[in-house]
Amino acid sequence: MAVLGKAAIYTLGCKVNQYESQAISELLEKEGVEIVEKGADAAIVNTCAVTAESERKARQTVRRAIRENPGAYLLVTGCASQNDAKPFWSIKGVDYVNGNRDKNALAAQILAYLRTGQKNAGVKVGDLNALPYEKMEVSSSERTRAYMKVEDGCESKCAYCIIPRVRGRIVSRPLYDCVDEAKRLAAAGYKEIVLTGIEISAYGQDLPGVGLADLICALNDVDGLERIRLSSVDPSLLRPEWIDKVKNCEKLAPHMHLSLQSGCDGTLRRMRRKYNTAQVLRNVEYMQKVWKHLHFTADVIVGFPGETDEEFEETCAFVQKLPLLHTHVFAYSPRPQTEAAEMPGQVAESVKSERSARLIALCDGIRDEQLASAKGRIAKVLFESGCKGHTDDFIEVAVREKGLQGQIRAVLLGEAEKGTVSGKLPPEGKDRI
Repeated sequence: MAVLGKAAIYTLGCKVNQYESQAISELLEKEGVEIVEKGADAAIVNTCAVTAESERKARQTVRRAIRENPGAYLLVTGCASQNDAKPFWSIKGVDYVNGNRDKNALAAQILAYLRTGQKNAGVKVGDLNALPYEKMEVSSSERTRAYMKVEDGCESKCAYCIIPRVRGRIVSRPLYDCVDEAKRLAAAGYKEIVLTGIEISAYGQDLPGVGLADLICALNDVDGLERIRLSSVDPSLLRPEWIDKVKNCEKLAPHMHLSLQSGCDGTLRRMRRKYNTAQVLRNVEYMQKVWKHLHFTADVIVGFPGETDEEFEETCAFVQKLPLLHTHVFAYSPRPQTEAAEMPGQVAESVKSERSARLIALCDGIRDEQLASAKGRIAKVLFESGCKGHTDDFIEVAVREKGLQGQIRAVLLGEAEKGTVSGKLPPEGKDRI
């Protein structure tokens, strides 16, 4: 196929944005468009708006895309433009701005431009709540594991978050469509699929008689697929009755990334989260009975408005009760257009920095204890690079041998250093050491 032209796609933010950019790339490549890093005939910037800094970086990236692709047809999409299209439309060199839907149409517009030389210019940012789920699909990934978007939108209304405003109501991908994509990815050689979305815990809320547990059970029957991993989940999802629905799905990885945010009930109430620490701990303890090897990773915000020294200490004490392999600790940053930005009791930056450093050090110690307890265990590792990979419970493992990318191998787990465990492969032809 002759090359129709060149396109560049700049992606900021979460795995959902990355998935959507990959889907657009594949639509273009099928029509003969070469995807390049710069020097393109057309360029898309897929933006993020989770923080005010994210929006600043989005505008900065748009200007960089204009410099790196002089004269190109320049399109802006994503959360930041959904939130406010004007700052992007005012940048000289931007031809088209849309929001968080009709992203497939961006590929069609680029194809039309490459064939006719005519640019479709303007701003089109619609009401997300009036739109159904936009079908997007991928057949490949840059990694050994593939991400699969199963849901869009969030209705949680957390006090610090703008995402419901820029992603709209919950819309779920039909179960059969998810299974079809999983079959294609498995046939292409991907052994692990990570289910992603804006709030995957809410998958199926808009579908009759279908939930995330049903999706996991359906994917468990896909031939060739060996692991199903969940991206960030709301801790309120992991109730015993929900775990009972999926505990016999042997492909579901015993690793959950918790959108925890705090270990203090007072802080969680001000954040307007849907759970308390007692519920989280009860769910974790039940899961530990179900899975022999189980680990968690988590997000925790420090310095949320009104957080006192005593509340911070409660968070520190609580995280020590969880089998955490990694904790993403970040200082609260006021997000304009959210309730929390106007709350009294804003915490000083120096205090937030000190609390972040303390919690990171504490969580590193928890991680080291978890990894030390895994020493001597034989685990199956999916190698994402030639010599590094992850167990099903998400321990990062490195071995001396190379050329293992894409393979799942039995590995004897050894000593840990800075969060990575050394491993030893069995002799050739054996699956145990």
